[in-house]
Amino acid sequence: MTSAEVPLSMTIATDALTLHWSDGESSVSATRLREGCRCAPCQSARLRGEAAASHDALTLVDALPIGHYAVQLRFSDGHERGIYPWAYLRELASDATS
Repeated sequence: MTSAEVPLSMTIATDALTLHWSDGESSVSATRLREGCRCAPCQSARLRGEAAASHDALTLVDALPIGHYAVQLRFSDGHERGIYPWAYLRELASDATS
């Protein structure tokens, strides 16, 4: 996959984000998406070794396109700071299936 690849469409459900690519589809759970947030406060907390809060009851609320390269996700815990590039989402989905 090239970094410029954009999904054909996406399906937002409360429990997962599914991306439809030219070569198939990939899905990432809301919990995995929240745990993989790359915003500065989340990355900083991980670098400090802080224990992650449980996100088991978390749901995905919305996904807002950011240009042609990414999507910003909103979660039921109020978090909406992370920007998820398409390549990163595909990587998260791949990690979830391996």
